[in-house]
Amino acid sequence: MYRADEYAIYDRLEAWGYSHKSVCHGSGEYARDEDGDGFHEVHVNTMEGFWSLLRSWLRPHRGISQCYLPIYLGFFEFVHNVKKRGKALLNSLLELIVS
Repeated sequence: MYRADEYAIYDRLEAWGYSHKSVCHGSGEYARDEDGDGFHEVHVNTMEGFWSLLRSWLRPHRGISQCYLPIYLGFFEFVHNVKKRGKALLNSLLELIVS
């Protein structure tokens, strides 16, 4: 069966500390509500949207050296998480700094 977001590029995510779930388009699954709250937490749009925003954000920075790419990605990830988690992210950051 074809799984929409199980490309090899995602294989390392869990080893790097990220969670990864997939939906199986081949069996007619396009989104899944795992906790029954009516919000579909698992779908490919989140990752596709993230990559789309990243490409748009990097486009003006043509010629980025590969040695600096992790810094650009880390900054973009931070900005993305701040927008997504808001003030909750600040508490997480403070806990990391204090501990």
